[in-house]
Amino acid sequence: MTDPAEPVPGAAADGGGAGRERFLADAATRGLDVQLVERLAAKSLEEAARILGIRPGDIVKSLVVKHKDGSFLFALIPGDRQISWPKLRALIGVNRLSLPTADVALAATGYERGTITPLGSTVAWPVYADRSITGRRISLGAGEHGYSAFVDADALTAALDAVVADISEPN
Repeated sequence: MTDPAEPVPGAAADGGGAGRERFLADAATRGLDVQLVERLAAKSLEEAARILGIRPGDIVKSLVVKHKDGSFLFALIPGDRQISWPKLRALIGVNRLSLPTADVALAATGYERGTITPLGSTVAWPVYADRSITGRRISLGAGEHGYSAFVDADALTAALDAVVADISEPN
């Protein structure tokens, strides 16, 4: 796994630069085949799925999770599910995790909420993916508002050296 304290090549240390370009550069470096699509803004998960022509569960949220020690991780969760905090805490072996504020998430990844993705993050934090995303093509944030990316979930989790486990529950 990439050292979480080491910035991603080509990523600005302050999170600057175009997020979409960082996303694409990191995907290319990892040998990932991604399809970037421009899309309209959506007011809900269901509307976003309609715009993209997919099911809500095929949209994967890249959530930034904060450890009490100040470090972070990414949790990849299908849009129609939510993090199971007890499962994630047990997997990681900690008793406290939280979702940071939008400003803290931006500082930790270089991405604004709604655009967050592990690909091109200014720091390569560990990635935990819910096992329900495996075996299919998914959509996720592409580092910039107005864009989504499609990728094979198995290729993504392999490229990110993600821990794949049961970390979600129904909404």
